[in-house]
Amino acid sequence: MIAVPHYISPQEYLDMERQSQIRHEYRRGLVYAMAGGTDNHDRIAFNLLKLIDNQLGDATDCRFYSGNVKVNYKDDFYYYPDAFVTCDPRDRQDRYLKRYPKLITEVLSSSTATFDQGEKFKDYQQIETLEEYVLISQESQRVECHRLNTTGIWETTIYEIGDLVTLQSIDLEFAIADLYRGID
Repeated sequence: MIAVPHYISPQEYLDMERQSQIRHEYRRGLVYAMAGGTDNHDRIAFNLLKLIDNQLGDATDCRFYSGNVKVNYKDDFYYYPDAFVTCDPRDRQDRYLKRYPKLITEVLSSSTATFDQGEKFKDYQQIETLEEYVLISQESQRVECHRLNTTGIWETTIYEIGDLVTLQSIDLEFAIADLYRGID
């Protein structure tokens, strides 16, 4: 990730983002241009969104979003997760950003993996409604699921080849192979 090297306010970022052809993320005054993804990244995200869509159906107050809608916490950050779910009615007020997700997923790439696993996870943990943070590898069939338990501690479950992945926050279980269907 390459940052624009000077501080800008959250409002300046939002104004810039509305006019930009390129998506940018914002973190504590710095703006980062987002790199394009790979075909495998796109396919994994699509497969996940399809699984979520099939699970949620029409009879729910929950909504899922792809990497084109921002998640925000106060004015600390504005990120574009690869997929996320919100069931909070407060998230119906703004079409461009959501503040109350219960599930956030990121498909890891070599350029973002360290940030997604570290600082971005710490940032997301500030969101009071977040129940699960899921990291999906492009390199192998591996899903790392971080869940907030009832005592307020984040626990991690790793899923690999042959496993059934469970996303407790939306009551979804699927074969890990379904997530990697169509991958070269």
